[in-house]
Amino acid sequence: MTSDDSARQGQARTIETHAALAPEQIEAVLDLLTEAARHDGQQAVSEQGRLQLRGGARPGVSHLLLTLAGELVGYAQLEDTDPVEAPAAELVVHPEHRGRGHGRALGAALLAASGKRLRVWAHGGHAAARHLAQVLGLTLFRELRQMRRPLTGLELPDPVLAPGVSVRTFVPGQDDAAWLAVNSAAFAHHPEQGSLTQRDLDDRMSEPWFDPAGFFLAERAGTVIGFHWTKVHAEEQLGEVYVVGVSPTAQGGGLGKSLTTIGLRHLAAQGVPTAMLYVDADNKAAVTVYERLGFTTYETDLMYRTET
Repeated sequence: MTSDDSARQGQARTIETHAALAPEQIEAVLDLLTEAARHDGQQAVSEQGRLQLRGGARPGVSHLLLTLAGELVGYAQLEDTDPVEAPAAELVVHPEHRGRGHGRALGAALLAASGKRLRVWAHGGHAAARHLAQVLGLTLFRELRQMRRPLTGLELPDPVLAPGVSVRTFVPGQDDAAWLAVNSAAFAHHPEQGSLTQRDLDDRMSEPWFDPAGFFLAERAGTVIGFHWTKVHAEEQLGEVYVVGVSPTAQGGGLGKSLTTIGLRHLAAQGVPTAMLYVDADNKAAVTVYERLGFTTYETDLMYRTET
């Protein structure tokens, strides 16, 4: 653990860096995230980041806690696991303590910890986040769109599967390795999704929302060649196209669209009125598929980075 103290308006601002958080620290961070989400209308830290809060130390992951007179007012997470890309970070300041330099202090600490090689997410792309990125000398390089469509009165063409291809649901403990393998192959170009491990899968299967009945696998000759993992956000009444992946050996034949349709029909049967998904704006092929399925852009997350 390291710390950096500075005086701010007569109070001591402290930033501490931890490899793992104690239970009371995790609870305080989660309370901070809840307050920020209530104010901002969306989470400041991704699902992966929230999962990485719990379960002890993880290689390459560190947690920065900013306190003011002993009160937690800011949090940042730094993940340095990609062998090529710069470390990635997310940060948040309590809504009641914004505009006082705490975000800049966290950003400076992240730059120092990463050796000034840094990528930072700005979920929702708010003006304050864009300003902070400019202050820290970061430039925009990635745009992640959240798209949505209604599920009420859903009318989609029947999915068409190639000869020899069948679809069934995921069996925990039986299909783990096969799914991890096809996920890695399908997202070899995607640093976050393609690097998921058994621990990451276990984390998600332990979440209350996990339902294998909404996790579809496409097989050919006994080999998994594609999948559509759906998710239901019960509190928000949203169904999610959580992730769709197709093995490089099976791409180009419409399997992704068919799997997406199967998952959307499943979500509609659960009674949720709206479906959502995330897709990189520069993935023109995927954006086109989703637009043809009735999705439109709802909001945008932006990622900034240091110049390389």
